[in-house]
Amino acid sequence: MANTARLVTALFKSKVSAEAAVDALLKHGFTRDDISVLMSDATHSKEFAIQTRSHAADGLGIGSAVGGTIGAVLAAIAAVGTTLFLPGINLVIAGPIAAALAGAGAGGAAGGLIGALVGAGIPEYRAKVYEAGIKGGGILIGVEARSDEEVDRLEDLLGDLGGEHVRTE
Repeated sequence: MANTARLVTALFKSKVSAEAAVDALLKHGFTRDDISVLMSDATHSKEFAIQTRSHAADGLGIGSAVGGTIGAVLAAIAAVGTTLFLPGINLVIAGPIAAALAGAGAGGAAGGLIGALVGAGIPEYRAKVYEAGIKGGGILIGVEARSDEEVDRLEDLLGDLGGEHVRTE
């Protein structure tokens, strides 16, 4: 049983299911720094623009704008995300995967979203599936598992919460 970190990813088709996944990950002991979120800029603008603009600076906090901590956490992660402009799609990326994508540099950017995902360690055939999902409004969630047992738990958890194409790299 190896204890090297491995990325477990899942694609969520709705903001609500992605929020539930992030909430469950936090309840299972992961922190916001362990969780990566990747979505198109169009999805970010559509799903999060109202809550991040309307209440973030007025003392009420993002949580009150969306009615609870689940939405607040995903919105906060997305709000600190980096927007990358890649050929064909603008992305909002937050969490550890952002550093991996930044490390991919021009090579990842030249290959668009697929190149960026491959640069983050996701196989090309899976990156193509994720690209289609992200372009279709989906949200990719990734979390670093620290053990084989954690990989199994994460795969089950993300699948049970509605994640599609749950995989470990």
